[in-house]
Amino acid sequence: MADTTDQLTKAKMAENPYTVLGVARSASDDEVRRAYRQLAKTLHPDVNPDDQAAADRFKKVSAAYALLGDKDRRSAFDRGEIDANGEVRRGFSRAGAGSGAGARPGQGPFGGGGASGGAGADEFGFGDIFSDLFGRGGGPGMAGQAPHMRGQDVRYTLEVDFLEAVSGTKKRVTLPEGGMLDLSVPPGVNDGQTLRLKGKGAAGFRGAEPGDALVEIRVRAHPVFRRQGDDIMSELPITIDEAVLGGRIEVQTIEGRVTVTIPKGTSSGRVLRLKGRGIAARGSKAAGDHLVSVKVVLPSEIDDQLSYFISEWRQTHGYDPGRK
Repeated sequence: MADTTDQLTKAKMAENPYTVLGVARSASDDEVRRAYRQLAKTLHPDVNPDDQAAADRFKKVSAAYALLGDKDRRSAFDRGEIDANGEVRRGFSRAGAGSGAGARPGQGPFGGGGASGGAGADEFGFGDIFSDLFGRGGGPGMAGQAPHMRGQDVRYTLEVDFLEAVSGTKKRVTLPEGGMLDLSVPPGVNDGQTLRLKGKGAAGFRGAEPGDALVEIRVRAHPVFRRQGDDIMSELPITIDEAVLGGRIEVQTIEGRVTVTIPKGTSSGRVLRLKGRGIAARGSKAAGDHLVSVKVVLPSEIDDQLSYFISEWRQTHGYDPGRK
C-alpha cells in the first residue's frame, strides 16, 4: 500500500518550475516574467488550435509562472517549504510556508487545483501579460473577454526581369506554405521596393483582421539597359566612319527599336537624348528619357589602306583634342 501511495505521489508531482520556464534558479523576477511571456506567446491555444501537446505544455508553463511569479511562493519553494505543485511539504506548517502555501492540501498554486481556477489571474500578473500579448482586451478567458489580435504581416521576396519592372506585370507567387498569391507589379517599380497587399498576411485571432503581405521586389540586371530614376541608360557602339560622316542608326529601347541620327564628328562619350523613351512610372506625370552614350569602336584590324590614309591626313590636319 505504501509503495502504491509513493507512486501516486510521484506521478502527481509537477516538473521543476525553473526547468519548465527554462530559467536558472538565480533568474531575476524580470527574467522569469520575460521567459513566461515568450512561452505563452508561442504555446497559447489560440495560436495553436487543436494542438493538445501545446495546450498541455501551456498549462505547465502557466502553473510554473503562477509559482515563480509570486515572490512569497517562489521564496517558499526555494526554501523547500512547498513543492512544485504549491503544496506544503511534510514537516512544514501551512502558516509558516509563505503566503502561497496557505491552500488546502491538494490545491494548486491558484488555490483551485490548477492554472485556470481559484484566485484571480491578475493576482499573479497574468492580466497585464496577456494584455501585452493579445491587446488591451485582456488574455484568452480573462474576465470572460475574448482576445482580438490582428494577424501578423508576412514578408516575401519576388524577383522580376528588368523589362517587367519597367512595364509592370502580373505574377502568381507560390508561397512557402503552399498557397498562391496573385500580385500586380506596377510599372516603374524600383529594385528593393516593397509592395503591401492588404489582408493577405496571417489570419487574425477571434475574428480580428488579418495581417498584410509585404513583398520586396528584386529587379534582375539587364544586359543593355540601366536605370537612373525614370531615365534609361544605354551605350551605342558606332564605327569610325559613322563617327566622322554621321548617319542614321537603329537603337534598342525599352519599347522596341528606333532610328536615331548620329551627327557628323561624333566623339565617344557624346550622349543622345531620346525624349520620353524612358520609364512611365505609375503616378508620374511624364515618362523619363532614354540617354544613349556613344562609343566609337575602331575596327579589330587596321589595314594598310586605313593606316596610309590617316598618316597622310595627319600631316595636314593635325588637331589637339585637349591633351596637356
